[in-house]
Amino acid sequence: MSLALDPAAQDLLFREARTANTFTDEPVTDEQVQAIYDLVKFGPTAFNQSPLRITLVRSPEARERLVRHMAEGNQAKTQAAPLVAILSADNEFHEELPALLPHFPQAKDMFFAERPVREQSALLNAALQAAYFIVGVRAAGLAAGPMTGLDFAGVQKEFLDDDHTPLMVVNIGKPGEDAWFPRSPRLGFDDVITTV
Repeated sequence: MSLALDPAAQDLLFREARTANTFTDEPVTDEQVQAIYDLVKFGPTAFNQSPLRITLVRSPEARERLVRHMAEGNQAKTQAAPLVAILSADNEFHEELPALLPHFPQAKDMFFAERPVREQSALLNAALQAAYFIVGVRAAGLAAGPMTGLDFAGVQKEFLDDDHTPLMVVNIGKPGEDAWFPRSPRLGFDDVITTV
């Protein structure tokens, strides 16, 4: 094998990991979420901008408010998941850059003074961090059910503000019975890789 990561970890994070559609009722603790974040925060982003923001939906009232904005096929599983996270991009991430990029604090104004530039960069880099987050959930021995079938404007209005763009909702927990759909095919190496 050419990979440094042992095969069991490769299976846990990728080969055997699946998008879960059902979950047990075992809770996901704040300590687990802290451990996930403390791992995935080291994933790279441009200028170390780290624009991902995570809103944990724990209370029954907040869950009901969220479920109303989910597509019909995602409502029941969002209602039943032990924990639900709304992942969003902070379009004002540049305010943190002097602390996050101390060797180049002028990047805040030099590159990110204009809102459209920030929005584009935040979207790309928060999406990278969302992928890291999903892998981190798997590293914690949990399953993730990321979903984009939702009313984005409704979720933004209900839970966020104009400075945060929702990316996805992720159900989190231990997989329940019949949690997996059959695995869909993946493209092969020769379909994806080009050498020039």
